[in-house]
Amino acid sequence: MYIRVMNTSRTLIHEQINVAIGSIRGQALRTTLTVGIIGIGIMALIAMVTATESLKENIRVEFSSLGTDYFTINPKRNSGFFRGQRPAPSKPITFRQAIQFSKLASSDLLVTSSIFASGNAILGRNAKRTDPNIQILGIDGNYLDVSNIPLSQGRGFSNSECEDGTPLIIIGSNIEQKLFEPWEQVVGSNLLLSGSRYTVIGVLESRGASFGMSQDNQCLISTTAVRRQFSDVNRSYTITCSVAKAENIEKSTDFATGAFRMVRGDQPGAPSSFNISKSNSLVDTLLEATSGITIAAAVIGIITLFGAGIGLMNIMLVSVSERTREIGTRKSLGASARAIRTQFLVEVIIIGQIGGIVGITAGLGIGNVIASVFDTPFVVPWGWIGVGMTLCMITSLASGYYPASKAAKLDPITALGRV
Repeated sequence: MYIRVMNTSRTLIHEQINVAIGSIRGQALRTTLTVGIIGIGIMALIAMVTATESLKENIRVEFSSLGTDYFTINPKRNSGFFRGQRPAPSKPITFRQAIQFSKLASSDLLVTSSIFASGNAILGRNAKRTDPNIQILGIDGNYLDVSNIPLSQGRGFSNSECEDGTPLIIIGSNIEQKLFEPWEQVVGSNLLLSGSRYTVIGVLESRGASFGMSQDNQCLISTTAVRRQFSDVNRSYTITCSVAKAENIEKSTDFATGAFRMVRGDQPGAPSSFNISKSNSLVDTLLEATSGITIAAAVIGIITLFGAGIGLMNIMLVSVSERTREIGTRKSLGASARAIRTQFLVEVIIIGQIGGIVGITAGLGIGNVIASVFDTPFVVPWGWIGVGMTLCMITSLASGYYPASKAAKLDPITALGRV
């Protein structure tokens, strides 16, 4: 008996789905408009969320190379007042201070210092020249190890080469492609940088772009070479420290704070003239900043879906008015009010899910196109796709329940009497 009832229920549901599909096909224009309205709402949601998730993934990838066991020291940007007075602008971190701190650092800290020299340099080789967009960074012998930046060929700087300012250079992959043919030897060749000759000792692995800026147009030379050729007057050094064990980062940060306050000459009781940023807190801050975009996308999508729900309700009310004779005929043949209500709900659910599929497909495409413009990874936000389909289901049920209930309450005699 139970099996017979189950089979009857399945047959009834299958029949209702077939009738719903037939009704949808018979109202192709209205269905297309409704699907379009729902699809736009879901597309806005998924497109913005996809682009945001791609940006988050890019942040995670960029900072995962350094891990969560490092921190950086930079001059503080003073604002506000201290003891009733506006503090003076912090002085840049000098080369001498960076060297002094590295000598004071404990044995479990690997310290490196770097300085930005230029963002519009030109490299030349024979008759070839690069565009004036080459970034020059001055580094010491520990920079590659602390930053965990791999080389595709060659080697890094030794400490003695950095101290002597030997004219050596490590170039990015875009520069290699611009100045060298595939069969030419890169390591050991000579390049001209602002009129000075440098010998190539290594090539950085391609790392793509970060926040819209290519990292493959970068060159590394020693900090001593930067001081000799570009000067470091009024330029600030960035100090990066890598901790041997991630669990000791708090202890190491406290030590670095005390040691660098002494190096900078900060007075007891006065605020530090520098900031220390831990890698994990920096990632969290950046990810938190992008969460606002996700919230905005959700609000826009929900508002658009609300409008789509109103449109869907109006279309279903018109459909009920036009199909009163069909409803009356089905009721006179024994269809219950519940069956009529279910019939119309099945229709709106199918329309809503079609709109959801169209919107999700378009949103994924648009979102990843936006992501590709900023050279961020391709992502599929499965969680938000599930949220989108759920919102479509809720919108369909909320919009279709009243028209379905109205259809279920129609009197069969009155319905059959309408022309």
